[in-house]
Amino acid sequence: MRTANIDGRLALVQGSVALDVERASGGRFGADPQAVFDRWDEFREWAAGVDVTAGAEIGAACRGAVAPAPRQVFAIGLNYADHAAEGNVEPPKSPPTFTKFLSSLAGPYEEVVLPAETVDWEVELVAVIGKTAIQVAREDAWDYVAGLTVGQDLSERRLQTVGPAPQFSLGKSFPGFGPMGPELVSVDEFSDPDDLELGCSVNGVLMQKGRTSGMIFSVPELIARISAVCTLYPGDVIFTGTPGGVGAARDPRVFLKPGDELVSYVEGIGTIRQRMVAS
Repeated sequence: MRTANIDGRLALVQGSVALDVERASGGRFGADPQAVFDRWDEFREWAAGVDVTAGAEIGAACRGAVAPAPRQVFAIGLNYADHAAEGNVEPPKSPPTFTKFLSSLAGPYEEVVLPAETVDWEVELVAVIGKTAIQVAREDAWDYVAGLTVGQDLSERRLQTVGPAPQFSLGKSFPGFGPMGPELVSVDEFSDPDDLELGCSVNGVLMQKGRTSGMIFSVPELIARISAVCTLYPGDVIFTGTPGGVGAARDPRVFLKPGDELVSYVEGIGTIRQRMVAS
């Protein structure tokens, strides 16, 4: 099952066709793309019997974030060994966890206003929670995932690292710094959800390429560890970390500039594109 936020309305998607959920369900489910997560199992059961091809061509419709208003947004640092290595740090023994504030979330094809000259890219697999999770066992954790999507954890490196304590959440939460999409894909659509290729390019030049099997802490492990401390609610979002290839680790360092096009993908999900503009 694939869902999307089309012009602010929840839709089932198949190829270039989108079926408006509120209209197709006769009002059983509302148009709000976020509200559906509170009834995710019921929604999936209904959607299994729906003919998505009865919908309309998406065309030039505007897509928004697949989970536009979660209660909580979690993000994980240093979750790939090559990313830890390029930063000259030891791989963590527990997942470094921070938040991206809600106002940073954006759709898959929006412009990003650059607040500084040190904005970096971080392509990530993003998991959206489908039911309340409290102290979930690792082996059960995929059952709590509504779906997976593509994300960028855009990062303003100067603010992120300013002392005396790092400011990860602020440095990664400017408007547009958390684009997600283009679709949310349910776990059963993947032959192996633990091993997906992901990457990003800037102006057509490949900057990052990896596989989610390279995560130090897999999606189920992250859910188990986070839910041991925090209650995860339906619709919560987890940015799961980035592979090596970020701009700040290059010699010389490379950062995003006005006019740059950042393209990010995850195998089996799709591609998102951000155009950088000057402030």
